[in-house]
Amino acid sequence: MQQEDHPNGPARLRSGTLNSALLRNIEVLTERRHAEAAQAGLQERIADRITGFTGSMAFVYLHLVVFGFWITANLGWIPGVPQWDPSFVVLAMEASVEAIFLSTFVLISQNRMMTAADRRADLDLQINLLTEHEVTKLAGMVRAIAEKLDIAQAHDDEVREIERDVAPEAVLDVMDGKQEGQPG
Repeated sequence: MQQEDHPNGPARLRSGTLNSALLRNIEVLTERRHAEAAQAGLQERIADRITGFTGSMAFVYLHLVVFGFWITANLGWIPGVPQWDPSFVVLAMEASVEAIFLSTFVLISQNRMMTAADRRADLDLQINLLTEHEVTKLAGMVRAIAEKLDIAQAHDDEVREIERDVAPEAVLDVMDGKQEGQPG
């Protein structure tokens, strides 16, 4: 595959190397994600921004500076700076409150991401079921053509099995039965 350097990042594939339907799908999905992000409420966007910042090295460095200063000042190691929390009780309380809020922001962001992932999984399942149905119909047509041309494989049991539609509810029933029967 040929690649070219993209001014905004790593090398990107040239559009000529990808199927036009694939390029259209990528564009549609990208636009959809942007639209969904734009529809997020103010509170969700704030939570995502906070989560994004708290998951960065800048956040780590900020904490190293603030906590480092707090600890060294309250140990009395910085001349001229009075000790305001020599037992570090206030520092512990602030860190605990921060942890509570940060974990809440992370959960809010994870819930949004999980909802989006569930929607994509549902879409994937629907496409897979449609594809399975189409392949089943095509297998029947190919077998009919093979019978008409008197090809021996047309009567193969595996070929006939491929022609059977898969009932997703039956598959789930079998999977659930096996899971329930296994020791947990």
